[in-house]
Amino acid sequence: MKPQLFVLLGLGLFGCANQSALQPLAGTLTSSAADAVAPAASLRQMFAEYWEESLRLYPLRATYIGDRRYNDQLPNSLAPAFREREREFLQRWLDRVQTVDAHVLAAEDRLSREVFLDRVGTELAGFAFPDQLLPLNQFNSLPGQFAMLGSGTGAQPFKTIEDYDNWLRRAAGIPVLFAQMQENMRLGIDAGITQPRVLMEKTLTQIDALIKDDPEQTLFWQPVGHFPDAFGDEQRLRLSKAYRALIAEQLMPAYRGLRDFLREVYLPATRTASYGLGALPNGAAWYRYQVRRMTSTDLDPETIHQLGLSEVARIHGEMRQVQQQLGVAGDLPALYAYLKASPTSYFSSEAEMLDAYRGFRAQVDALEPKLFSIRPRADFEVRAVEAFRAESAAGGSYQRPAQDGSRPGIFYVNTFDLQARPRFALESLFLHEAVPGHHFQIALQQELTELPAFRRFGGETAFAEGWGLYAESLGKELGVYTDPAMYFGALDAELWRAIRLVVDTGIHAKGWSRQQVLDYMFANSAVEPTRAISEAERFMAMPGQALAYKIGQLKIRELRNRAEAALGDRFDVRAFHTEVLKDGTIPLAIFERKMDRWIAAQGR
Repeated sequence: MKPQLFVLLGLGLFGCANQSALQPLAGTLTSSAADAVAPAASLRQMFAEYWEESLRLYPLRATYIGDRRYNDQLPNSLAPAFREREREFLQRWLDRVQTVDAHVLAAEDRLSREVFLDRVGTELAGFAFPDQLLPLNQFNSLPGQFAMLGSGTGAQPFKTIEDYDNWLRRAAGIPVLFAQMQENMRLGIDAGITQPRVLMEKTLTQIDALIKDDPEQTLFWQPVGHFPDAFGDEQRLRLSKAYRALIAEQLMPAYRGLRDFLREVYLPATRTASYGLGALPNGAAWYRYQVRRMTSTDLDPETIHQLGLSEVARIHGEMRQVQQQLGVAGDLPALYAYLKASPTSYFSSEAEMLDAYRGFRAQVDALEPKLFSIRPRADFEVRAVEAFRAESAAGGSYQRPAQDGSRPGIFYVNTFDLQARPRFALESLFLHEAVPGHHFQIALQQELTELPAFRRFGGETAFAEGWGLYAESLGKELGVYTDPAMYFGALDAELWRAIRLVVDTGIHAKGWSRQQVLDYMFANSAVEPTRAISEAERFMAMPGQALAYKIGQLKIRELRNRAEAALGDRFDVRAFHTEVLKDGTIPLAIFERKMDRWIAAQGR
């Protein structure tokens, strides 16, 4: 399924530059401006029609951005017919947008056209590879996603009678999707395209945790247990009966059927001797595509692998400087041991951990105007990762706010195994996921109403994750990381992204085993086993995604260095950050050309 619903990466607020594209429409037009009006208007209309059609095709996407029109729909997006419909949809719109001559467009419309063609062209190229045969793992899990939606704590609203009825209709499609999932996995077994066994063991555990004999003990019952006060007795009775029947007669049988299939049919056919895409049919080309898709560059796996090795060595050097500040003798493992042994390095409870993150928020809110002249209107909240997925989830993640303001953004903090979540990770993780990282960038982009909707609500993984990691690097400049242990935490976090370059390419291009990955992690970092295992298995589940962070960060930092060198005393960091964020997430090659134009304009 092409839309990556957990990473519907998000967007910006600053619309001033887009006004320049609209100004020729007002007043008296010059002949050249008049010539551009019709193509520009046609292009914008195409983008509007494309987006409306995409929301009908992908109703879950609409739900996640807060568009409620399709909250009752759940197409069988794993079926061959849907895949063909999706391919036709993308090709048709690619062909239409290509008919608009870029040379007659104003700058912002030309940028939109360029981003659209790159993004849609990349998605179309993916149809050469059978990702539909690998529809499930512990990170990309429709069963878990539906549990979050149906629990009432996610993007699916449960505020009105219509909301409750919408979920009844949508959830009725879950058994169909699960049946298609099993059919696709059977085809994958026949084609020799299966997941590594270790991933499916984790997935099986996740699904099993969602299955309950009593409907009232399931996550799907939570909306019934929290009816809005305005609901009358008759409405409550009808919905209670309907939800009980839905859960007992449709959802739980579907979850049990999927679990039994995984345990009895799929698990015995999974891979135990290989872990990466490179081991699958046409796997080398498949992984190169994933690298292109996730980094929006043409870097080859070997180049990325070597870049990772060099970044690991560089960051180790900076860690040694922190070691000197702390007065810890010996090598880096001695520093790791020192920090691990300190009682102050750990939280004593989930509540203490969440309170610490919420307290740090106030500190950052007071400091961020030093580096930024814009900020999103949308708010966010700090929330613990749900228990059923915490063991395999990342240390932190972010979910965008609803576009209508009905739901804030969510910074999820993983509180599973507190010994694996050291306190010194707090500041860098907050800067990455919240402010000035993902919440800042995603909510800003979403509020940038002058952009076409596909840019407001779309995303480029390398740009978004690169921005998150770049945001971490701003800590000292912002006025945090004053504690050497916290700065070590920031270096440790950056080290992880460098390690990812090494191990992701190791798994998928060099045939590394799971143990080789773990050995490299333990040899080069202070990681605890819980996190190391989760990270290693994440790389197996999402080929290439782990490359996005460092590749994106290095490009943003390269362009900042270029701007500082070119502009000297005229360089304004707040203006630079505005320029980076004001056009949303765009492919890195396009982003570089855009920033070079901006640097040239500042120098005039």
